[in-house]
Amino acid sequence: MQNKLLWNADIKRKKNSNLKKFSEKISQKYKINFNDDFTKLYNWSIRNPENFWKEFWDYSQIIGSKGDEVITKNKIFYKNLFFKNSKLNFTENLLFKSNDDIAIYSLKEGGINEKITWKQLRENVCKISYFLKKIGLNKNDRVAGYVPNTIESVESFLAVAKNGYIWSSCSPDFGIQGLVDRFKQIDPKVLFTCDYYFYNGKKINILDRIPEILKEIPSIKKVIVFNYNSKQITNHDYDKFNEILNTSKEDNNFEKFDFNHPVYILYSSGTTGAPKCIVHGAGNALIEQKKELSIHCDVKENDRVFYFTTTGWMMWNWQIAALSCGASICLYDGSPFYPNLNVLIEYCSKNQFTLFGVGAKYIDYLKNKKYNASEFDLSNLKTITSTGSPLVSESFEYVYKNIKKDVHLSSISGGTDMVGCLVIGNIFQSVYAGEIQGPSLGIEIDIFDENGNSISNYGKGELVVKQPFPSMPVKFWNDFNESKIKSAYFKKYNNIWHHGDYIQKTKNDGYLIYGRSDATLNPGGVRIGTAEIYRQVESFDEVDESIVIGQNYNDDIRIVLFVKLKEKMILSDKLIQSIKLKIKESCSPRHVPSIIKDCPDIPRTKSGKIVEIVVKKILNKENITNTESLANPETLEFFKNLTI
Repeated sequence: MQNKLLWNADIKRKKNSNLKKFSEKISQKYKINFNDDFTKLYNWSIRNPENFWKEFWDYSQIIGSKGDEVITKNKIFYKNLFFKNSKLNFTENLLFKSNDDIAIYSLKEGGINEKITWKQLRENVCKISYFLKKIGLNKNDRVAGYVPNTIESVESFLAVAKNGYIWSSCSPDFGIQGLVDRFKQIDPKVLFTCDYYFYNGKKINILDRIPEILKEIPSIKKVIVFNYNSKQITNHDYDKFNEILNTSKEDNNFEKFDFNHPVYILYSSGTTGAPKCIVHGAGNALIEQKKELSIHCDVKENDRVFYFTTTGWMMWNWQIAALSCGASICLYDGSPFYPNLNVLIEYCSKNQFTLFGVGAKYIDYLKNKKYNASEFDLSNLKTITSTGSPLVSESFEYVYKNIKKDVHLSSISGGTDMVGCLVIGNIFQSVYAGEIQGPSLGIEIDIFDENGNSISNYGKGELVVKQPFPSMPVKFWNDFNESKIKSAYFKKYNNIWHHGDYIQKTKNDGYLIYGRSDATLNPGGVRIGTAEIYRQVESFDEVDESIVIGQNYNDDIRIVLFVKLKEKMILSDKLIQSIKLKIKESCSPRHVPSIIKDCPDIPRTKSGKIVEIVVKKILNKENITNTESLANPETLEFFKNLTI
């Protein structure tokens, strides 16, 4: 089936794009004519990785010494180093501007609007940097942030990175145990936090949690607290963020560190065990994120980049990197639907975002509510990016009909593992309903079958990476025998990065992701991606959302589908039969669930991803070891008490 063509960039936009300028640079130097053919440029980038990354360093004007060795040659995939002899300062690359233009816009739930200039941002970062040096922190010391998505959180991170310390953050919607499970592994010396935050109209106190956190993580010697509302000062006995800014000197020294020097620690979801601590390098993250933002998303100086994210999701780190493009970033902290559905679209309109980034579930929610954005001025909006889960064809079409007709809708996918994307959009290719446009430049992806053979003829299989790439993790924390990193990516295929997505290439050179491999259904030995079923089920007006799993049954796997119905809807026999018929006709008889049941809610992570694997474990009577990463762990009780 041919997916519907929805959008092409016009000639002027292609001509003025960063992708065009970069491809012309390569064309002239290496005597290749790409003719606006993204696939040709991609193939060149993976066949000539040293030249590609060297040229992108120069094109994107990374501040630092490049060195003379782009990639070390090591037979072991994850031991290859990029720019081994180069030096840079991550924060210097993000704060190269120091004028009175706005660097960061911030909106907090309850309507608290704030902003800060590039000059003031740089000054504040240098003051926090001075304070952290003064209290005796050393290179590689860890600093934790238990923080909402605010200007102060960005300042704290940039000051930490400036000094060569290692940042790690959790959003305050993680409870104490979820925070301890993560931060205790890395022994932070300093904790940045906030007095409280708001979500869905509710004020939630953070300070009350600090004594218990300090008891559980004795390595923390300093706690620095900023105010959620600068006009409402909270009394406490910890170090006050504002006093640091008012009394500290500015440390304007941007020491250069190794390209691979650790900049932050991110965490695996922890839904199947203790969260793994994934260490990313400063140059590694910087060069990959600059590439994605500037070349794939066409972010330019003075653009305004928004992502709906918390500080506990890698998209927070990704958005901040837009500062390195000279773009302003727009932060939001709170519920995306409080006090109404308009809150993010209105924010986009008032501040004239050029890139509007959200999770796929946000778009699905607006679609289900039949929301239309026509009353708002989105004239400056060039790009909408969607990630977190597959964006189905109907949601693509919804965006073009109800949000904006002339916009680059870019479904992107990668993860915490590379703090970036493996498949992403680009301005040269067409946008087709349901499809991710193409691979990320310089990263050689492929699709393998179970035996490690490359799949041709557009078959479905495992997403893999066949060559080392810059933003691989530098290491996993406390992984002394390298067993964690091997198990995470190299267990399935020898010396090939196994990413864990079930994927298919399309005839348009795009990609369809059908869900996580570990959630793939296997009735009768036939592999079925969960997204194939979701697309059909959620087309029903009665259904709000769904989750599908494979349950062990009679020495085989049977498909069990749970639907969360819209208010006042009932799962009648007629609806069940209609759902089954729709799945059978649109997919195949093998896709049809053996059982369909309604459920009160769908369990999801704090970044909005539904967690099939947890429900699968419950129904198959397996142990659940960690629920702290879930936004709504109480929903699991329904599945635990279920008998089917």
